[in-house]
Amino acid sequence: MGKLLSYLNTKTFRKNLIVAILSVSVFLFLLFFSLRFYTRHGEGTPVPKLKGLSIEKAIEILEAKGLRYQVDSIYQMDRTPGLVIEQDPDANTSVKLNRTIYLTIITSKAPDVNFPDVFESNYLEARAILSNYGIKIGDTTYASDIVRDRVLQVLFKGKVIRKGDPIPKGSLISIVLGDGGGASEVDLPDLRGLSLSEAKFALKGSSLKPGSIFYEGNITDSASAKVVKQYPALNDSISKVQIGSTVDIVLSNEALTTN
Repeated sequence: MGKLLSYLNTKTFRKNLIVAILSVSVFLFLLFFSLRFYTRHGEGTPVPKLKGLSIEKAIEILEAKGLRYQVDSIYQMDRTPGLVIEQDPDANTSVKLNRTIYLTIITSKAPDVNFPDVFESNYLEARAILSNYGIKIGDTTYASDIVRDRVLQVLFKGKVIRKGDPIPKGSLISIVLGDGGGASEVDLPDLRGLSLSEAKFALKGSSLKPGSIFYEGNITDSASAKVVKQYPALNDSISKVQIGSTVDIVLSNEALTTN
């Protein structure tokens, strides 16, 4: 311990200590200014205002200033395609050269949406639903139906559209609505071979009602029973009935035979 204290009091130790302090100071000084030079501290260029410009013009300005860019796009109806609507960083923000500027533009390609279920809805309900999906209503025509303004059919570019069909957002469709007058007669559906639930669904679709339900033969499973007869029966003399008429149904587990 005494030797160490004696060494600390020597000129050699003091000289080495001063050299070490100076070396570290010079190293830190050089490191600091090297980093300033490498990162170009204090140097920058203001980001130009790009919102409202076309994407072509925005890119031209960015490239002239030595700035990179990355473009994302969204679809908005009634907005000019190719227009810059957002930028990051904002205008007049100071950035270094080669900094990436993020742009959001309006795309001209509309995304597809699945057509919603507006069938059997009235016109006002359908219009509200379609508006939420970005779909516009064009022409409206009327067809014979007992319910006024009920949506019966939807057409897009002359083709029938069904629930779930893909359609471009912003599309203009045509709608066929019920006139409220209705036809006095409707076609009598052929229920033979259908289950009870299927027969009831078919009658409802024809604006008819199920009447009496009968079972014929040995019924082993009522759920799997099929319609074997109906009254009135569909034949050459009877093909139409009054709207709201009832149709009696006979079900059986036995195979359907042709009369």
